Amino acid sequence: MPALKKKRNIHEYISGYVDGEGCFSISFSKRDKFLVGWETKPSFSVSQNEDRAQILFLMQKVFKCGFIRRDYSDKTLKYEVRSLNDLIYKIIPHFEKFPLLSDKRNDFKNFKSVCLSMERNLHTEKNGLQKILNYAFKMNSSGKRKYTKAEMQKALR
Repeated sequence: MPALKKKRNIHEYISGYVDGEGCFSISFSKRDKFLVGWETKPSFSVSQNEDRAQILFLMQKVFKCGFIRRDYSDKTLKYEVRSLNDLIYKIIPHFEKFPLLSDKRNDFKNFKSVCLSMERNLHTEKNGLQKILNYAFKMNSSGKRKYTKAEMQKALR
């Protein structure tokens, strides 16, 4: 009996893959030239070993944005989207339509809030950046950060 051929839903597959291997993150860099002294940098990324990188190229093709780079820290390739416009109009709508199933969906919700706040330029105001910090520091609790929330809040006073 021949194997049944089922059409796969690539969008569901991508969401499931990101649930395990993806990351929504917000990083901050000290920038004296910026009005509030900080640059806010949202990023969506997915890592994979080079011999299994086909999925990264597939995501780049499906989303029609982002770039693939080598991550020397863990010897993987990384698909990454940093453009605020692409995050708001391509990445966020995908995960709203095809939601994550793990607790990573909480990171996504906070990530979405930061991106939408940035779209309204709230990251360029001290009060807006304070709100963004609250969202960002709820995300990726096991991740490494160069600055603590307290250090940033102190610098914003």
